[in-house]
Amino acid sequence: MITVNGIVLKERIVGEQDKFIDILTNEYGIMEISVKGARKINGKSASSAQLFAYSRFCLNQKGSRFFLNSAEPIHIFYDLRKSLSRISLASYFSDVLRYCITSENQNNDIMRLLLNCLYFLESGKRSEELLKAVFEFRLMSEIGYMPDVVGCRECGVYEPQTLFFSISDGGFYCEDCFDNDSDINYIKVKISVLNSIRHIVLADFSRLFNFRTSDDTMHTLSALSESYFLSHLGRDFQTLDFYKTIKV
Repeated sequence: MITVNGIVLKERIVGEQDKFIDILTNEYGIMEISVKGARKINGKSASSAQLFAYSRFCLNQKGSRFFLNSAEPIHIFYDLRKSLSRISLASYFSDVLRYCITSENQNNDIMRLLLNCLYFLESGKRSEELLKAVFEFRLMSEIGYMPDVVGCRECGVYEPQTLFFSISDGGFYCEDCFDNDSDINYIKVKISVLNSIRHIVLADFSRLFNFRTSDDTMHTLSALSESYFLSHLGRDFQTLDFYKTIKV
């Protein structure tokens, strides 16, 4: 018997009664769990195995496969379902993690990042735009793609008022040092955007979500985080495409 805490990232119906669920765990990364008789399960085990449930799972193992024995809910995140945009953004987070998380690069902060994003998304205490940017930049940092935000790549200046951020390598150049503003791999931004990125990738987790910025800075930050994120993962996500259609 194996006992783990995990978040359900995806569920797939198999036949008339069974389903598979993918869960994110600290110990094993992403695990695929077989849930026998899923439609017959009542009570706590049923709610614990639904999409976006954070639960304590007791599992039987046969070879390399895992089967649900029982589960107890910790937090269900049920209110995500009350908003199409919130459930769509949560689905994007889920797809991303299923794509890029392995047992080798999983750590406690990735689980914590998702739990906090879902909490603030469900409660509405942070904007969706902020949560998306935080998720994208912080996750990239956790899996080895942290942008270089210390200083200008050429002169080392720390706070240029205008700078050019490189999508391809994650570094920046101040306006005096940059000499190729036609390069589509660079985005011109203000220092407020760089300071927001610095906070997201460098702040202690206890302070990660404790920052505010102007609407203009947030719009630029969100666009930049998405471009950097998708470029380095090397693929698109249908859940993100759908989310963007309903946010237009």
